[in-house]
Amino acid sequence: MKTSLFALEPNDRKVFPLIAALSLAVPLLVLALMLMPESWRLNTGIEPHILPLFHAVINGTTALLLLLGLYYVRQHKIGLHRLCMLLALFLSVVFLLSYVVSKLSHAPVPYGGTGLMRSAYYVVLVSHIILTLPLLPLALTSVYRAFTGQIAQHKKLVRWTFPIWLYVAITGVLVYVFMAPYYG
Repeated sequence: MKTSLFALEPNDRKVFPLIAALSLAVPLLVLALMLMPESWRLNTGIEPHILPLFHAVINGTTALLLLLGLYYVRQHKIGLHRLCMLLALFLSVVFLLSYVVSKLSHAPVPYGGTGLMRSAYYVVLVSHIILTLPLLPLALTSVYRAFTGQIAQHKKLVRWTFPIWLYVAITGVLVYVFMAPYYG
C-alpha cells in the first residue's frame, strides 16, 4: 500500500544501478581530488579557510535536521519529517559539491596537533571517512523507498541509515573543530 505523498512507482532495475554507480563514482572522485597534483588545482579566489567553515555549518545543520526529522516521525508528523529529511539530503548534496570545489582549489591541509589530540583527531577522521562509504547508498535507497511508498522497507533501512548519517554529520563538525587552527 502506498502512503507516500509522491507515490512514485518502484523501478528497482533502473534506480539501483544508478545508486550503485553514484556510490562508486563519488568516493573515487573524492579520492582522485585528494591525490591531485598541486599544479592542477584551480584558482577560484576562495580563501582556504572559508569552505571548511561552510562545510561545518552544513554538517551541523544536517545533524539538526536529522534529529528534527526523527522527532517529527515519532510525533507522526510525516510531512514535517519528509521536509527535514529532504532538506538534510539537499544540504548533503550542497556539501558534496562544495567539497569538490574545495579540493579542486586547495590542497588538503595537514593536521598539526600532537599526542592525545592527534590520536583523537585520526579516530574521528578515519571513522568519519569509513562511514561515508555506506552512507550514500543507504541514504539514496532510504529516500527511494520512502518516495515509492515502500514504508516497511524504508523503516528497516533507516535503522542503519539514520545513525550513520547522524554520526557522519556530527563528526564532520568535529573534524572542522580539530582542523580550524591549521586553516590559516
